Amino acid sequence: MAQDQERDAVLAASDLPEIVRKIRARTPARLLVGRAGSAYRTATQMELREAHAAARDAVRAELKPERDFGADFVHRWDLFNTHTRATTKHEYLLRPDLGRLFDDHSRAKIRSLCPSGGDLQLAIGDGLSVAAVAKQIPPLLPLINARAGQRRWQIGRTFVIHHCRVGILNEIGELLKPRVVVLLIGERPGLATAESLSAYVACEPRASHTDADRHVISNIHERGLGTYEAAELIVRLASRLMHPFTNGL
Repeated sequence: MAQDQERDAVLAASDLPEIVRKIRARTPARLLVGRAGSAYRTATQMELREAHAAARDAVRAELKPERDFGADFVHRWDLFNTHTRATTKHEYLLRPDLGRLFDDHSRAKIRSLCPSGGDLQLAIGDGLSVAAVAKQIPPLLPLINARAGQRRWQIGRTFVIHHCRVGILNEIGELLKPRVVVLLIGERPGLATAESLSAYVACEPRASHTDADRHVISNIHERGLGTYEAAELIVRLASRLMHPFTNGL
């Protein structure tokens, strides 16, 4: 099997013009992968099966901050866990509405542990890809905090949300009333990558808000938007929302 895959990989590279090889090197999309008869080549078939398995694992996995971020990271950023009304991952997948509301214990916990009325409130949601959260949050969170700190913003205490949907932004806004909320959440995985993160940014979110009231910076991953660029874009967008008449400067 390994020999077949190696042979197919060599054939896939050698029988394509240089311009096509350059294009393929710049995107995770499977362009002009070739065929064996009427089917994909063996290597392509195996890659697709591996990517599909990774996507399923990313969706079904449970986020464990100390395991996925490391105990030192959790301690450094003083992270704590909250939960939505979706009590299991299975229920979360079947009932998106439950992932938009905190359970009663988490609501009380947030009110008790987080300062209200700040400039920027960050939250980490598992979303539809724990793999993305585990990969992107450790480098991204410090960068956002550093850039926000340079602007002398009052930054709230970051927390983790289990079984989280984007609409939870509204509850965060109602509970803590910050000027801007940023939700870092795992994107629905595809066959190109299971490690893509999104940042949803909302200005003074409230219960009545919809997707039309939110902004998103997506495709934060190794072959997409890098963490340094993502952090800069997130903070610049937050600044524009806070100061709409100065273009965020």
